[in-house]
Amino acid sequence: MSKKERFDDEESSISSLSTPTLSLSSQSSTNNTPSSFVVIPNVSLLGNGLASLTGAALLYLYQSELIYPSSFPEGSRIHVAKPSDYGIQYFTEERLETKDHIRLHTYVMMISENLEEIIEAPTILYFHASLFFSGHRLPIAKVFHERHRCNVVMLSYRGYYGFSEGKPNEKGLRIDAQTLLDYVRNHPILKKTLLIAYGQSIGGAVAIDLVSRNESYFSGLIVENTFLSVPKLIPHVLPILKHFTFLCHQHWSSENSVKKIQKTPVLFLSGACDELIPPEHMRQLFDSCQSYKSKDWVQFPHGMHNDTCMQNGYFTAIGNFLKGRILPQKSMIQTKEEIRTTHPIKKKKKYRFQERRKSTYW
Repeated sequence: MSKKERFDDEESSISSLSTPTLSLSSQSSTNNTPSSFVVIPNVSLLGNGLASLTGAALLYLYQSELIYPSSFPEGSRIHVAKPSDYGIQYFTEERLETKDHIRLHTYVMMISENLEEIIEAPTILYFHASLFFSGHRLPIAKVFHERHRCNVVMLSYRGYYGFSEGKPNEKGLRIDAQTLLDYVRNHPILKKTLLIAYGQSIGGAVAIDLVSRNESYFSGLIVENTFLSVPKLIPHVLPILKHFTFLCHQHWSSENSVKKIQKTPVLFLSGACDELIPPEHMRQLFDSCQSYKSKDWVQFPHGMHNDTCMQNGYFTAIGNFLKGRILPQKSMIQTKEEIRTTHPIKKKKKYRFQERRKSTYW
C-alpha cells in the first residue's frame, strides 16, 4: 500500500469516528465494570443546546432591537444630513404626527418651484432599510430627484431613526407608512402626482404592505433585496435558531401581502450575491406577485445586500420602469381629462311616465 493510500485510509477512518458520550462505554461487557460509574455528557452538545436556548430567549426579548438596529451608526440621532448637503434646493422638513401620537421626521423634496413641473413629476415614497436611515440615503434620493426628475418624500421610522420619536416595531412602522401616505394624499400639490413606493430590505416589506392595503392610490412599486417573512429569514441569518421561529412576533409577511397587489406595476431589483437575504426570497416574491398590469425582474450578478444600488445598470432599470410603466399612466389620465373638458357628457333627461288623464265621459 502506498503512502498516499495509507493516508487516505487513515483520514477516512478518523472522519468516521464520533465523539463518545460515555467515558467508560468503550470497555467491553466482559470486564468487571462497577455497577455505578460516572457518565460524562458530550460537552459540545450541551454547549450548543445552552447557546440555542439563550439565543431563543434573546430572540424573543430583543427581537425588535435585532431587526431594527436603529442606533447604528453611532451618533445617527445627533448628526442628521439634510438634502441641502447634497445640492437639493427645494425641500422642506416636516414633523408628521401619527394616530398614536408619535412625531416623525420627514423630508419633502420637490423638483422645482414651478407648480406644473412638480405635478408632472412622479412622487417617490422612500422607505429605507433598517441600517442607515433617511439621512444616509439622501445620495439615492438625489439620483431620483435629478436624474429621473421625481419628487421624493423620505420618512425616518419611529424610534432612534433621525429625529423621529417612539420605538420601532412592525405595528408602529405600518402606522408610520400609512401616516406618510395620508400626508401626501392631503398635500395640496403632491396629491395630484403619481405615487410610487420604493423600499430597500425591510423598507421593501414596509412598501409592499402599504401598497397592498392602499393599492388604489399607487401607480407603481419598486422593491430591492427584501424577504418573504422574518420567520423564513431567521434560519439563514441565525441558523442556530432555526427551530425557534415560532417565537417571532415581528412577521412582515411580504409573501402574503404581495399576492394582494393586483393592478400596480412592480419592479423587483435583486442582488445575486446578497449575503444577508437569500436571492431566492426575491424570486419567490416575484413569482407570487399577481399584478396583471406588469411585473419586472432585474438581477445584478455582483450585487450584495448593501451595494446593489451601486451596481451598473441599477438606476437605468429604474428609469426604464418609470418611462415604460409609470409615465404613460400620466398621459392616459391627461387624455381622459381633456376628453371630459372638450366633450362634456350631457345628462340625459329622465323620462317620467305621466298619469293618464281621466276622461270626463268616463
